[in-house]
Amino acid sequence: MTEPPQTVEATPPPGEPGAHTSGAPAAAVPPPQTPAAVRRRASLAGAVVSVLLILAIVFGSRLLRDFDSALLPYAVATVFLAFGVAYRYTVWVSAPGARRLFKQGWRSFFSAANFRSAPTALPRMIATYLGFQKFLGARSHARWAAHQLIFWGCLLAAAITFPLTWGWFTFTSATGSGPGYEMRIWGFKIIGFDALSIVGWLMFHGLDIAAVLVIAGAAYFLRRRMKDRGAVTGQRFAYDLVPLIALVVISVTGLLLTFSSIFLHGGGYEFLAILHMVAVVFTLIYIPFGKFFHIVQRPAAVGMQLFKYTSRRKDEQALTCRRCHEPIDTAPYVENLRGTMRDLDLGFDAWAEYCPRCKRVLRGNAYLDHVKKGFK
Repeated sequence: MTEPPQTVEATPPPGEPGAHTSGAPAAAVPPPQTPAAVRRRASLAGAVVSVLLILAIVFGSRLLRDFDSALLPYAVATVFLAFGVAYRYTVWVSAPGARRLFKQGWRSFFSAANFRSAPTALPRMIATYLGFQKFLGARSHARWAAHQLIFWGCLLAAAITFPLTWGWFTFTSATGSGPGYEMRIWGFKIIGFDALSIVGWLMFHGLDIAAVLVIAGAAYFLRRRMKDRGAVTGQRFAYDLVPLIALVVISVTGLLLTFSSIFLHGGGYEFLAILHMVAVVFTLIYIPFGKFFHIVQRPAAVGMQLFKYTSRRKDEQALTCRRCHEPIDTAPYVENLRGTMRDLDLGFDAWAEYCPRCKRVLRGNAYLDHVKKGFK
């Protein structure tokens, strides 16, 4: 087999990087969407999701009978959160790369052939990419452990806080002061427990456990961002530090509320409650427009991993690099990447058929042949 040339032509001929010939006709590029149209569609999606959440709160709390008015600021913040997430997600999915990834993920999920060939693929992807995030362990075991502490702490806090805020969960006592309590969901009794038992302690201190997990994880990342030279060089205060500070403030004020009620007989409780509420509301509103938005984006990566996994067939060989002939990935995945590059009108979608190392070599040769020689 003849080795392809090591240099890159200024105007790539057919079959070389930059040419649009790939053995199959290029897919039609979808018409561009104007920013105004995207914003209108995103605003409509945000409004619809917000209205649906309000209706869920009203009916889930049995027409507000189980709704605690003291938690109204939290509930309002979640409505703004729903609007922001729907708005930002719609804008994100409108981009060519994210739209193609989104479609391929759902197409793989609903494919009957995929369910037959890999029935356990989706649960495994959810566990590895969403739950245990094994891809972080390849970078650093300490970072993976800290991220796991924050992830499970936030997940536990959200599972407790949101239903309580919306009036979906209630804890009632026949005597009004315990120790016997009943947990009800949408008015239906789920479990009865003694507040002085281990189950009761876990029920009433679940948020404290979540706070300890979050503080431990956030403290590691704050220390890293103050000590690690690479992190310090590229970090931005509003994007990288504010989320960590917000998590620490929420967790510390939440623990102080428990400390005040147990050891100080309620001393300073009102001030701490207001400070805690302000921190939570600010963070909820910040989520769609800051670093926390990757929480919403991560499930799309699961869809893409499912697409890559299910596109692998026993009788199908991985596509090899056109220069070094090392395996790259499956042909459907590479073609999907080329399609995204065509949608963006980048003009060099054939580069997807080269491995990362060969891309760097070819770019270096192109620089030596067409740029640096001008300085000789």
